[in-house]
Amino acid sequence: MDEPQADQLDPDRFYFRGLHPGVFLGTASDRYGGWIGQIYSEDRYRGRIERRSRRIGGEILVSEVLPVASVREYFRHFPVLELDFTFYGPLLDRTGQPTKTHQTLAAYARYLGADDRVWLKAPQAVFARRPWRGGRYPDNPDYLDAELFSRGFHAPAVELLGPALQGFIFEQEYQKAAERVAASRMADDLAEFFRRLPADERYHVELRTESLLAEPVFAVLARHRVGLVFSHWTWLPSLRRQLHRTGGRFWSGAGDTVVRLLTPPQMRYQDAFKMAHPFNRLRPDMLAPDLIADTVALAEAAVATGQRVHIMVNNRAAGNAPILARRLAAAWIARQREAERAAHG
Repeated sequence: MDEPQADQLDPDRFYFRGLHPGVFLGTASDRYGGWIGQIYSEDRYRGRIERRSRRIGGEILVSEVLPVASVREYFRHFPVLELDFTFYGPLLDRTGQPTKTHQTLAAYARYLGADDRVWLKAPQAVFARRPWRGGRYPDNPDYLDAELFSRGFHAPAVELLGPALQGFIFEQEYQKAAERVAASRMADDLAEFFRRLPADERYHVELRTESLLAEPVFAVLARHRVGLVFSHWTWLPSLRRQLHRTGGRFWSGAGDTVVRLLTPPQMRYQDAFKMAHPFNRLRPDMLAPDLIADTVALAEAAVATGQRVHIMVNNRAAGNAPILARRLAAAWIARQREAERAAHG
């Protein structure tokens, strides 16, 4: 695999750096064996690939996982990466000792270049009302624990990553109708939570319950300069409808907008995972018809207001994140050329 120049753009060969000053393509997680020959060199990791088994929907699926060092090669292709493993635990435990998550993030930090940027998912222990544990969804005693986030995650993350840390994503699970809180209650809870966090304009919230995408919540995000994550996910409306709900407003104090392309509409996680596995090819039957056009339109709207847009592509959206990223890049380039022609008559 040829070494690219800095900010080389060549979507056909999966090089996405330099797409646009305000648009950054990346992926949700990395190190997939299915990306060998696309993002990762064929022979570079021979003998260092780990095989991991997971039970998904009653099936045992085996995936190949590359070493952390492969992130160097990843960043030759993409300018930004979302790290999801931090969702499963804080960086420091209650006694202040580094966790395994801390060790893994520290390993990543050793391979980051000056221009590489990382998004971290905040631990579900902080932002999930009912996290998945042992086949159940128990109440979370640490829900919106500002101290746990501040000391156990924010401070060590800033120390480990420094300027490479682009921001934090707080993901909240879908709330079933019987357990759903009102948007006004959620707004009050979020207001108190963000009031108690360290001053930082890199916070972003993903709410997977459509009824919470409402004005009381938006008002709190605006007041605390917290970004709303636009998410292509199972039970959420389309990206275009989410943008319409916001009235085209963006609230991040840092000027960043996050778009996460996760699972097809009406498709549960386990079904999407099984269809996409082993993540080495595009699955047209998973690709939502309007996903690419809606993503480009959302990015255009955000860039027009001065936002930087970070589009995070997950394998589960259509089988293979690099190929979907290539299609998104091609659509963005075509749309920009179309706009230039229109501007010049």
